[in-house]
Amino acid sequence: MSFNPLRLGIARKRRMLNKRGFAQAIGVTEHTVIRWEKGERVPTPENLNAFVRILRFPKEFFDGDDLDIPEAASFRSHTTMSASIRDASLAAGALGFLVSDWVEQRFDLPPIKVPDLHLYTPEEAARALRTEWSLGEKPVSNMFHLLESKGIRVFSLAENTVKVNAYSLWRRGNPYVFLNNYKSAESSRFDAAHELGHLVLHQDGGYSGREAEDQANRFASSFLMPRADVLAVLPRVSYLDQIVRAKSRWRVSVAALTYRLHKLGVLSDWKYHDLCVQISVRRYNKEEPLPIERERSVVWQKVLRTLWAEKTTQMHIAKELCLPEEEINGLIFGVVTESREPESGGAKPRKLALVSN
Repeated sequence: MSFNPLRLGIARKRRMLNKRGFAQAIGVTEHTVIRWEKGERVPTPENLNAFVRILRFPKEFFDGDDLDIPEAASFRSHTTMSASIRDASLAAGALGFLVSDWVEQRFDLPPIKVPDLHLYTPEEAARALRTEWSLGEKPVSNMFHLLESKGIRVFSLAENTVKVNAYSLWRRGNPYVFLNNYKSAESSRFDAAHELGHLVLHQDGGYSGREAEDQANRFASSFLMPRADVLAVLPRVSYLDQIVRAKSRWRVSVAALTYRLHKLGVLSDWKYHDLCVQISVRRYNKEEPLPIERERSVVWQKVLRTLWAEKTTQMHIAKELCLPEEEINGLIFGVVTESREPESGGAKPRKLALVSN
């Protein structure tokens, strides 16, 4: 067995262990872990058994090619995210790339139609993209389906924390979005639009940090709630309940629609502040009123349905990729409707064209 030090680091980060904590768990010095991950020292068979026990990755995982690790990822949330959560999320991205490559060898995914709009303002970019994608001013019924239909690879993050919402990046010419569905369905939908903003606005790497996040927020707000449509439906607002009733049209949160109305001049500064206080008092910022149904992936549903017809389950995928089954589940089942039992029959296809509906 040839040991790959890069894979040890990925597995360790997925379990949110720093080098010191990992060293203590397996009974070695921190310096030994550092040397393993730098490739300066090869672990013994006993060490490898300890890796399997502590990290819950198959032994074969540590014997494989290098994996791409997201580096220039744009995170939806920064301020409250610890280094361990960030590292675990990026390590999940490396495993997501592995799964994505496996799928692309077997299926024809929708072609990529994500333009570079970095010369536009966020609001202009939102309007331009809506025009290019023939959306007009109508609300987007399903952001997940829309992203996938344009060739964007959508995965879920199984971090179970509100401290990391999502991130996106380009890899080998392919756009990826990783979404944490731990929050409300409305928040996940806004996160998807936010990450789309990064993908079209920041391909040149000209912006980063808080400025890039603000631009992506402005894009998402304009993309999900087009100016003309919002002003036609809500030209005047007197009560919070008007916003609560109307939010289902654009499938956004009460807070997001209130913010958009303020930016469009429908709400004065005073009225906006008053409504924000009411939102907090009613705890709508904690529990969304009239919640929408969570959006799900159509591409992954079709992939899994075809694989199940061949009697191939996530367990088989995990075994072939030398991954824990829980990692496959975390990447996929957060964006599909439900797990289904394998179906009987069905010839094994070489390729399957997937088109979002």
